[in-house]
Amino acid sequence: MKYKIIPAVFLIAAAAIFASAEKITFSADSMSGVSGKNSDRTMLTGNANIKADEMEISADTIELYGSDFRFMKASGNIKGTNSQSKLDFTCSSMTYDRISKIAVLRNAVHLIDKENNVTADAELIEYNQKTEVAVMQINVYLVQDKNTCTAAHAVYNKKQQLLDMSGNPQVVQNQDVFRAQEISLNLKTDEITLDGHVRGSVTTKDSSKSGNTESAAKKDDGKAESKDSEGTKDSSSKEDQAGKADDKSKKETDKADGKKDEEASKDDKKENNVKEDPKKDEYVKEKGKEEKDAKQ
Repeated sequence: MKYKIIPAVFLIAAAAIFASAEKITFSADSMSGVSGKNSDRTMLTGNANIKADEMEISADTIELYGSDFRFMKASGNIKGTNSQSKLDFTCSSMTYDRISKIAVLRNAVHLIDKENNVTADAELIEYNQKTEVAVMQINVYLVQDKNTCTAAHAVYNKKQQLLDMSGNPQVVQNQDVFRAQEISLNLKTDEITLDGHVRGSVTTKDSSKSGNTESAAKKDDGKAESKDSEGTKDSSSKEDQAGKADDKSKKETDKADGKKDEEASKDDKKENNVKEDPKKDEYVKEKGKEEKDAKQ
């Protein structure tokens, strides 16, 4: 039997189709589907929303199929919440088995464990609600407090707070880095177990203090160099002032010597003037001779 339901009578048809032990509620812009003896199939299109027990999903399209609508398949801008596990997630496509309680999330999956402050990203995450275990694959990136973990494959046990990683795994705790073929991390105690080709680096408190000491020493050296530079500037300034004073004194001395030379030159000129007038001396001599002859 085929059916197509318009929004006006949507909820009435929904109540008839999903009459079962578990309550399922949904909404969408439109719905179409097929109902048969062995299988039912319903397609919700446009702003589709569905809530089945503890799982609530919104997406562009949601399909319900299987006996008693056991399976859900969603695609496009998926946002979901599991109220029992206290998990939020987003992805591009997913499937959910209402009986086994297993959700498979695909393509750009982002998972948030609000209860334990854990966020995880991967291309595929399979979460078993009964065991509270999430299997993550491809480009796994998980962050919890000071722990940042990357790997190709990881198994996250939500209940026990254990993380097992493989495929070039790496754990970064603050400034410490750990790598190995396989890594197990206890997210409660931060205890790490490394196995196979172990390598990494750690930063000790002493090295941190040493770094601070070196920094302080460099700072002191800088101050000393600054003081030396200031002292050199002061010394140079004093030398410049002393040099200027010497130049001034030399100029004054040269000026005084110049005056003395000028006065001496004037005296020499006077003497020269006296010596250079022989006619006057001859006149005086002749005058005296004439006066002497006249007396005789």
